[in-house]
Amino acid sequence: MTPTPSIVRQYWSLTKPRVVALIVFTAAIGMFLAVPGLPPLRESVLGFLGIWLAAASAATVNQLLDSRIDAKMARTSWRPIVVGQVTPRQALVFALVLGAASMAVLLLWVNTITAVLTFCSLIGYAVVYTRFLKRATPQNIVIGGVAGAAPPLLGWAAITGMQDQWGWAHALLLVLIIFVWTPPHFWALAIFRRADYARAMVPMLPVTHGVEYTRWQILLYTVLLVVVTVLPWVVGMSGNFYLGGALVLGAMFLWYAWRLLDPPDEFYAMRVFNYSIVYLMALFAFLLVDHWMLPYLQPAAMMEFVPE
Repeated sequence: MTPTPSIVRQYWSLTKPRVVALIVFTAAIGMFLAVPGLPPLRESVLGFLGIWLAAASAATVNQLLDSRIDAKMARTSWRPIVVGQVTPRQALVFALVLGAASMAVLLLWVNTITAVLTFCSLIGYAVVYTRFLKRATPQNIVIGGVAGAAPPLLGWAAITGMQDQWGWAHALLLVLIIFVWTPPHFWALAIFRRADYARAMVPMLPVTHGVEYTRWQILLYTVLLVVVTVLPWVVGMSGNFYLGGALVLGAMFLWYAWRLLDPPDEFYAMRVFNYSIVYLMALFAFLLVDHWMLPYLQPAAMMEFVPE
């Protein structure tokens, strides 16, 4: 007999912890990039907490609204609401508590603009995308990707309050990168899980336009992604270290996308999906190293610490 998961584990799974981990990681990078050196500890910790709570709330609402769809899909049929471990009412209360806690933390101890942007992102993903776009158009993930791309902007706002004259433009570049990354990332998964989406009557691109068309769209978006990831270097936001990393990572992504046009096996789409996650994390890590750590490794900087 399979043991029943603990109540804590059931509620924890409602928050989609692996998805939320990537969200708060990009938000944290936005915090570090917002200022020279280390960001202030108080705003960083409380901003991180507030953004995490909002993302967890949105993930819970997503599972609540998608429970009927999840029941028809193999990859989601185990979720707590679907199998009855958590009732819809309990999930709703949990989501509201998380959302209210997020807004309280951000409004009281961070700043108003971060709270407003975070709330808009929460509603954009949990309601606009999940309730309407996901069921209405095969471009659902493209349009809805705006909400999912917001975390770096939220992290930036938590540190600066968006008071810096041009810094917000750099934050929007980070948003643009995630926005363009989202379609090839998610469509690779959708190709592999297309039978699930068809059974659940969700109009994902491989279902409505076919797998071959989706593969070409992934390649085109990947080309655009490589171009977009060069922009931080073009505008002087980052240096050559980041540029080199972005080009190497982008070349690998292009190779994956090109090979996906004639994949060696059915599982190859999942390898593209898995690489896309590694790609985004590594890309933002390169941004961080280039912005903060690398200057301290330059000879001119190191000479300051040489005793006379």
